[in-house]
Amino acid sequence: MLGQTYRFQITTVMSFLHRTSGVVLSVGALGMAWWLLAVAQGGEAYAKVSACLASPLGMIALAGFSLALVYHLLNGIRHLFWDMGYGMSIPELYRSGYAVAGLTVVLTAIIWFFAMRGGA
Repeated sequence: MLGQTYRFQITTVMSFLHRTSGVVLSVGALGMAWWLLAVAQGGEAYAKVSACLASPLGMIALAGFSLALVYHLLNGIRHLFWDMGYGMSIPELYRSGYAVAGLTVVLTAIIWFFAMRGGA
């Protein structure tokens, strides 16, 4: 069993999540294309897509997309620092991993706070 012989490290989890968020963003790009096509088709098509996205399942999909987008962006910035040779010691790897995880939650919550307020 994996749990008895290997303990997951934050670096393993962050790597897995980075790949997963990339897949989610790829699927989300198809959703964005669907939305853009509806905008181009006019009012009736746009109303159907908007209703779908405003449904509970649509809101969950949008929340997942935004969470993946923020995480992938922040973890990508973390990787850029690694490419420049910064943050490669074990304590720095852990610190930056926890920072990315925390900032992902905070920034996604801020985005949704303003989105649900209607920007007012």
